[in-house]
Amino acid sequence: MREGERWFFMVNALMLLAMHIACQNQGRGHFLCRMRIAITGTTGQLGGRLHALSGSEAADGMVLIPLGRDRMDLSAPESIPQAIDEAQPDVVLSCGAYTAVDAAEDDRDMAFRVNGEAPGHLGAACAARNIKVIHISTDYVFNGQGKHPYLPADPTGPTGVYGASKLAGESALLATCPSASIVRVGWLYDRDGQNFLNTMLRLSKSRDVLTVVDDQWGCPTHVGDFAADLLSWVRLGQEEEMATAGVHHYGHSGVTNWHGFASEIMQHSAPHVRVEPVSSDAFPTRASRPAYSKLDERDFFKRLGCLPISWEVGLERCLGAKLDRSKTD
Repeated sequence: MREGERWFFMVNALMLLAMHIACQNQGRGHFLCRMRIAITGTTGQLGGRLHALSGSEAADGMVLIPLGRDRMDLSAPESIPQAIDEAQPDVVLSCGAYTAVDAAEDDRDMAFRVNGEAPGHLGAACAARNIKVIHISTDYVFNGQGKHPYLPADPTGPTGVYGASKLAGESALLATCPSASIVRVGWLYDRDGQNFLNTMLRLSKSRDVLTVVDDQWGCPTHVGDFAADLLSWVRLGQEEEMATAGVHHYGHSGVTNWHGFASEIMQHSAPHVRVEPVSSDAFPTRASRPAYSKLDERDFFKRLGCLPISWEVGLERCLGAKLDRSKTD
């Protein structure tokens, strides 16, 4: 190699090193260093949809890394720091959870191990490595007796094991990682998987009448919209960490009950099906459900600098995406 060529390669190597250092100093989200986002719970609705956004416009400049149970077992604390070290993320989107609301009543130890203790271990591992954590929680942390949309600072009071375990997880996370962001959400559904939307669509194929409870109020939330907005939340947190720290509420605008949600689904997909209202007493469950669990989403969207869509628009988007997928299958 000639002397001039040697100097050329040395200068270029030094420039790349300098840019790498600058990128680390200015935040790994810099365009020269794609932001690494680790996602737990990728077999679930939200985690799976987030990972599916890889390569999309919403995930531009991001590398989305799935941390499935084979890599991070939330019931085994020792697996958490090891998985973090292997993934080397800038941000962890903590979507993994024990979500079997009724089963949790008889499996309290596992529910608290996964929902109540694991977030604290995750927070400790991430705080020690200067990694941002965004943790997903639930409307079940409230007692469901409210009359107005719940604010993040409103008193909590879970009535079941699932809600109590998720609330314990919030406290454990903030104790070990005070800069963490907690985003509560409720009534999630998506085009795929086991959820209320797909249950109604399946039943409508064999029944002319559906009976649905009308005394539980909340806000149906499309996972596809939530996932995209979460990635915007990640960007906001990288630009201004304290803008996303603490507890926040997400959801579409508006409020309805399960009967209203089912009626809207049928109006779009099976208008011949009649939806009749019934009280929750007709469908007893092991764990009680909140009578009212609408979350006040306004501050979340104010921080993002946009307005929330209505739950009706979210449903239309989801059904449209479901139809588009069926045409390509």
